Amino acid sequence: MTPPGSRGPIRLGPRAATALALVSAVGAMAFGWPLLAASGSGLAHSQDAPWLFAALLPLLLAVVVATIADRGLDAKAVAMMGVLAAAGAALRPLGAGTAGLEPMFFLMVLSGRVLGPGFGFVLGGVTMFASALLTGGVGPWMPFQMLAMGWVSLGAGLLPGSDRLRGRAETALLAAYGAAVSLAYGTIMNLQGWPYLSGLSTGVSFIPGDPLHENLARFVAYCLATSLGWDVGRAVLTAVATLTLGPTILKALRRATRRAAFAAPAAFADPPARAGTGTGTVIGTEAGTRTGPAAPEDPQSPAHRP
Repeated sequence: MTPPGSRGPIRLGPRAATALALVSAVGAMAFGWPLLAASGSGLAHSQDAPWLFAALLPLLLAVVVATIADRGLDAKAVAMMGVLAAAGAALRPLGAGTAGLEPMFFLMVLSGRVLGPGFGFVLGGVTMFASALLTGGVGPWMPFQMLAMGWVSLGAGLLPGSDRLRGRAETALLAAYGAAVSLAYGTIMNLQGWPYLSGLSTGVSFIPGDPLHENLARFVAYCLATSLGWDVGRAVLTAVATLTLGPTILKALRRATRRAAFAAPAAFADPPARAGTGTGTVIGTEAGTRTGPAAPEDPQSPAHRP
């Protein structure tokens, strides 16, 4: 049985779990604090985005360092992260956001499932950062996208049955999760952009200082009126891609992790003795003793004289 907190080959130890909890708490506050802001504060996420980005990078680095300290991330895992991040960044422009079609989502879900929550969170953030540089999508929304995509892969790594659920049941679970999280991603990213409508006299505008339940009601109306169609397209594509390509990619990822042997401890063994070197003798040194080949016998020694 896989012990709690170590689902997947990239082990999530206590240090990495603490770092993940910290960065998730910072992200939740960054998304939700405008709902608690006072009226007339003149807030906008364009003002806090640079600060969030400045805080996010060292926090992501802290997750990586904590995972390394827990011996869950080595050079092979970092290399695999680079390959998957490059693949995800290359997939994103294929949909170009048209009708919400973003094919990178299903790869992030499958990678988080196989490689674990800690690896998945860092992979999601790095992939979104690389794709933003590739597509020119750098802006005040980018650190929020990095956080949201990290949560997508993190959740996939926390799904139950990672050590026993296989086949169609696992694929169906991942497809359902991918569809749900695609809708959730659009919703939480709406929360990032919605405060920009502050001050507009519409029924879906954000009004700083209003009661929380009234702002949330306007936020739901805003999501239904603006982005639901895009989110549904993303959800359908993610589910279909997971059902059709998921089994093959899951097998490939698991085969790669088995060959990489992330969890295998390093062991150093003495080289085998060479044939014909004799039974060996102990030779004293200043540091201790070592075993070497037996010295040849002298034919002129008294033991060999007649």
